[in-house]
Amino acid sequence: MMDLTNLRVFVAVVEQGGIVRASRKLHRVPSNITTRIKQLEASVNTQLFHRHKQRLHLSRSGELLLSYAVKLLRLADEATCALAGEAPSGTLRLGALESTAASRLPQVLAEYHNAAPEVKVELITGTNDALIGAILDRRVDAAFVAEAPPPGDLASLPLFSERLTLISAMAHPPVRKPKDVAHDSLISFPNGCAYRRRLYAWLGDSNGATTKTLDLASYHAMVACVGAGAGVAVVPESVLEIMPLARVQRHPLPRQHSHLVTPLVWRRNEQSRALAVLVEQLKRRSRAGAAARSARRG
Repeated sequence: MMDLTNLRVFVAVVEQGGIVRASRKLHRVPSNITTRIKQLEASVNTQLFHRHKQRLHLSRSGELLLSYAVKLLRLADEATCALAGEAPSGTLRLGALESTAASRLPQVLAEYHNAAPEVKVELITGTNDALIGAILDRRVDAAFVAEAPPPGDLASLPLFSERLTLISAMAHPPVRKPKDVAHDSLISFPNGCAYRRRLYAWLGDSNGATTKTLDLASYHAMVACVGAGAGVAVVPESVLEIMPLARVQRHPLPRQHSHLVTPLVWRRNEQSRALAVLVEQLKRRSRAGAAARSARRG
């Protein structure tokens, strides 16, 4: 029979990338972590890790057990809270695009904290592709991304309508077609950024092979460099709304390249109580927003 404590140790070793880091997170000595892993391997009668050059790598059996371990631990925590009549607790690990984190999440997270004050929220930012990878690797529980993945292991909830716009220095000539920026450098987040792919598609340069680029990981730095004449960039209008002093010129892009909807994405059938509260909150916000738009049209 599998021991829940051993399962928690197992998941911590995977998430932290090793025994020493897991021991720090769990406040246990490394030898105890090693013993717990050996006990778990004995209970399931299979090797969960391959040990190579002092590093642990999940075996196929370990990969299979990991998905079940996460579900079992989540259900055990939920059962404990339900029997005690307690509100959701623990940690909710979220990922988000930097633009979404800056322009969309402050109010969302404030409302969530009021609804689930016992939940600790950990937020990381990254590109669309990096965040999808973090969900699949269980490094985050859910993420606000730019592109909903195809149906499969991940579930998604469409949320925020975004409109991308091309920005340039104030002195830049008007931009109406790709050749108007043919000699400009593209200032963008690194590869894996969905907005960067949108701009490449408009430019007709599907993989960016012929486009000069300057990779930055901050919209403030990006907008400042554009304003200084270093190149052009594509950014969401919502980001520019929170930067009213930005000295840049805006150039609209065709609708097929500029309009998209930001979804929240998580692993299907692995929704914790803490995440369920957030999903329900976001659904209510979406319904309220749709009702308000309908009323304005009426």
